Amino acid sequence: MRDIFVTAVVFGTLPFVLSRPYVGILLWTWVSFMNPHRLCWGFAYDFPFAMIVALVTLISMLISHEPKKIPWTRETVILLIFVLWMVVTTIFSVYPILAWPQLEKVAKIQLMVFVTMMLMQNKERLNLLVWVLALSLAFYGVKGGIFTITHGGIYHVKGPPNTFIGGDNEMGLALIMTIPLLRYLQLITTRLWLRYAMTAAIMLSALAAIGSQSRGAMLGMAAMGVFFWLKSRNKLFTSLLAAVAAALILMTMPQQWFDRMSTIENYQQDPSAEGRINAWKMALNLAKDRPLGGGFEAFQPGMFAIYAPQPWNVHDSHSIYFEVLGEHGFFGLFLFLMLGLMVWRTASWIIKHARGDPENRWAADLAAMVQVSLVGYGSAGAFLGLANFDLYYTLIAVVVLCKTVLVARQAARNIESAHDTAGQPVKVLPSGGDPQHEAI
Repeated sequence: MRDIFVTAVVFGTLPFVLSRPYVGILLWTWVSFMNPHRLCWGFAYDFPFAMIVALVTLISMLISHEPKKIPWTRETVILLIFVLWMVVTTIFSVYPILAWPQLEKVAKIQLMVFVTMMLMQNKERLNLLVWVLALSLAFYGVKGGIFTITHGGIYHVKGPPNTFIGGDNEMGLALIMTIPLLRYLQLITTRLWLRYAMTAAIMLSALAAIGSQSRGAMLGMAAMGVFFWLKSRNKLFTSLLAAVAAALILMTMPQQWFDRMSTIENYQQDPSAEGRINAWKMALNLAKDRPLGGGFEAFQPGMFAIYAPQPWNVHDSHSIYFEVLGEHGFFGLFLFLMLGLMVWRTASWIIKHARGDPENRWAADLAAMVQVSLVGYGSAGAFLGLANFDLYYTLIAVVVLCKTVLVARQAARNIESAHDTAGQPVKVLPSGGDPQHEAI
């Protein structure tokens, strides 16, 4: 029954995609992040829904007469260079038979990120994108939170298998990045029942992230929680929300969870932590020896045998930073870090220029909450190998689109003002500058 339902929804929406390409982005986002087909047990489980939706969206975009232009900003330029650098490192990869399929997967994600930036360039479409993105992941947050409560937190919360969020660590990271987006949706909605629903979704998602029993996600949530409070418009509400969430954790989670989290302080005695450090040293030595890095999927026994202090202790990268360093070298890591820095600065620019304008306050709220998500990704990602996480790159697109919308709206406002005051100089909203980190 699930297979029929998912298939009917996807194929039933495709005709609308052909006439409105932005609907294809919304459908693709739902399929890619919620992965509803992975909740099925029959023919739909392995059916290439995402590929079909992407192809129909591209066809619709090509035949559509609406304007289609990539917003060329410093973020999109760096992202494009980063993707091209991945192609170079793949050509010279150590394990080409493993690297090329991974490059194909990453390239598909990046293609749709750029298509998203081309098709979602107004406030209404951007907010629809955030709704679909946040609710797709909040589904697992609500489900996982209820699961954690009913089972007393003794089981790990995981996502659907064979997806980016299939593991407990990955699920924990995705949820802490989703919580700020849910808060943004709560801020912009005017319906009281929906506000309460978002509050419940936030609390259950936080509990589900804890229920994943991921130590990296726990550290990320701690860092994100502090920044969440600093960026919150209503600090009292945020404090109460955090207090209730903490109480739920204390009442729900078993002693084994507290024992597992306590190993963070004694990482020297933790075999898992020792393996991660060994993998990080391997990535560093590999990058020193090979300027291009090892290419995708470089964390293999052969590389550990050559570059690791403990050749027998083979682990995954367990860090977005060392993953990029080992696979794409120091220049790849520079591009990765520079991309994150530029996105952060642009979000701060949006906050600075939209914070005092009631009409554009939504943009300041969105930029601030994306910054909170980035804090979660940057801190928890230090212990998780998710450098190619599609959620992160979609949030980059959200920031770029937010600034694009903000600048376009201000330009239109300035034109109207110029018509009303002919002959007077028109003040245009700057496109750059040195943004300040301001709370909303």
